[in-house]
Amino acid sequence: MELEIHGKQLDVGEALREHVTDKLNELDEKYFNHATSATVTFSKEGHGHGLVRVVISYLVSKGVLVNAEAEAGDAYGAFDKAADKAAKRLRRNKRKLRDHHARGEKTVESEIIKARDYTLANSLLDTSEEEHEGDEPLVVAETTTVIPTISVSEAVMRLDLSGKAALLFRNASNNGINMVYRREDGNVGWVDPADAKVLAAKVA
Repeated sequence: MELEIHGKQLDVGEALREHVTDKLNELDEKYFNHATSATVTFSKEGHGHGLVRVVISYLVSKGVLVNAEAEAGDAYGAFDKAADKAAKRLRRNKRKLRDHHARGEKTVESEIIKARDYTLANSLLDTSEEEHEGDEPLVVAETTTVIPTISVSEAVMRLDLSGKAALLFRNASNNGINMVYRREDGNVGWVDPADAKVLAAKVA
């Protein structure tokens, strides 16, 4: 597993690097044993309040990313909290991940829709400014992304592991563009425009 550890306004010493490496290798051996890479970023937060924020991005399989983040008063505490979140998500999805790997993770070009991923300036939400018809939002970042062709079950798994609010995908059963998203009640919503339905289910 390739591991990158970064510090923003924070020195990441050898002892901390060893702690991170040992913990992530332990997670990989316990839950999956097929991870390809991981990135861990430490940064100072809280404007002088002494908080350390950790973000873990853990690629356990092609197209399957585990994201977890946490804050604490020290780097070790923040990392351990984030690692515990990652472990919980891996534990919930252990069987699905093994099934995913057993299928060979085969994704051909025809099963992927290439798309653009835009980050819009939050000034778009400022309703105090006068709105002008036809104004375009300010794009502050643009990246390339893909929309995978997967089952609803796998989409829910990927959403849970990523920690994101929503996931857009092409439904393998009907070839339509679908979305799963996190609801405030703890369930996961599923939008299927092809059948004009919106469903909700607990994350397995």
